[in-house]
Amino acid sequence: MRYISTRGAAPALDFEAVTLAGLASDGGLYLPEAWPSLSRDEIAALAGLSYVDTAVAVMRPFVGDALDEAALRSLCEQAYGRFAHAAVTPIVQLDHRQWLLELFHGPTLAFKDVALQLLGLLFERFLSSRDTHLTVVGATSGDTGSAAIDALAGRAKVDIFMLHPEGRVSDVQRRQMTTVLAPNVHNIAIDGSFDDAQAMVKAMFADAGFSGRFALSAVNSINWARLMAQIVYYFYAAVRLGAPDRPVAFSVPTGNFGDIFAGYVAARMGLPVARLIVATNVNDILHRAISQGDYSAGTVTPTATPSMDIQVSSNFERLLFDLGGRDGAALAGQMKAFDATRALRLTNQQLTGAAELFSSARIDADDMALAMRWASEQAGQTVDPHSAVGLAAALASDLDPAVPVVTLATAHPAKFRDAVERATGLRPALPARIGSLFEREERYASLPASLDAVTAYIAERATPRP
Repeated sequence: MRYISTRGAAPALDFEAVTLAGLASDGGLYLPEAWPSLSRDEIAALAGLSYVDTAVAVMRPFVGDALDEAALRSLCEQAYGRFAHAAVTPIVQLDHRQWLLELFHGPTLAFKDVALQLLGLLFERFLSSRDTHLTVVGATSGDTGSAAIDALAGRAKVDIFMLHPEGRVSDVQRRQMTTVLAPNVHNIAIDGSFDDAQAMVKAMFADAGFSGRFALSAVNSINWARLMAQIVYYFYAAVRLGAPDRPVAFSVPTGNFGDIFAGYVAARMGLPVARLIVATNVNDILHRAISQGDYSAGTVTPTATPSMDIQVSSNFERLLFDLGGRDGAALAGQMKAFDATRALRLTNQQLTGAAELFSSARIDADDMALAMRWASEQAGQTVDPHSAVGLAAALASDLDPAVPVVTLATAHPAKFRDAVERATGLRPALPARIGSLFEREERYASLPASLDAVTAYIAERATPRP
């Protein structure tokens, strides 16, 4: 399996190299040269398999010669052995057609654990045979940071520098990052938005002088290996609801388009996906792009769903590339124009291609709260605000009633206790495995939203290339 950049100018890489690289050298994102496929019989054979066995079957085509099946299985057993539920990502029935896919049973209570527990192990394995010290740089709107830090804390040959927007993540999200005092963990709170943080991370990768000094890598969903791991739970859920004999729809609360792009890949691999519903909050660039072809960035509005308070969705570039005939030069031109104007019109080919599988919904604070109350009162389930955005979109969908709709429950409700309590009157308790989170010491740096300030901070603490 070889991987190519969405912008067409970076060299093709194998799975090991693309995992360690993260972002492509031309500023693009890596994708497989061709989509692997699973036959109807191969998908049917996933029914009844454990999550680990499903993961091995789904991911095996992507890793190529970088890992044999036994090695991949061992890594999956280690990664998912830390989850609090034997099913890893169980599905819960809400009514006759609505389901929740619970993705929050990992160590930091968010869906990012599903991918990042595996990614941390991949980093460690691939670095063990190299004279390389990796400098992982990431931006988080809340959950990526804590999941990546948990996965990488204390690992050899890796330092992680995680940027988050100060005051714009929940107290639980912040503390899950800032109370990890391992010497290879560095938290940076910037005086700006997630988009500011994400733009600085991309700028560091694009700066030949800076990236030449350090072996940079990424844990955001710009890293292909992270997206690859997320494909698995679409297959795992769908076969339990009747696939391949029955199509299944998914509603995905999303800001950076990574989680839902994994669903797109599952469909390209042969999973019968009836629809992928892009559920956004009032920061609705993805809704406008899917419904109208208008991918234009505005100002971020802070909401009770901070992980979705995003105006520039990194992974949308992957979809535009695939729907646009995989023309790297054309996509590079589109993205260059977007960087200059903060606006982009989807081509007819991109817009009609998206409409074949995607629909979208913009969910405001009232509709989010109503969905939280519906889940509590009608199904006895407490959902976090992000999952409620997805659920509201699912409840409003116009799909055939015979099609089950699975909402991705992306975070444990206790990560957003205040918002849940406001909507439902119930204050969810933190699971026992979180322990004394609010009694631990915090450590982080507060910096201006300045690329120079952040790169200087990292340069003082990172390990240069040999």
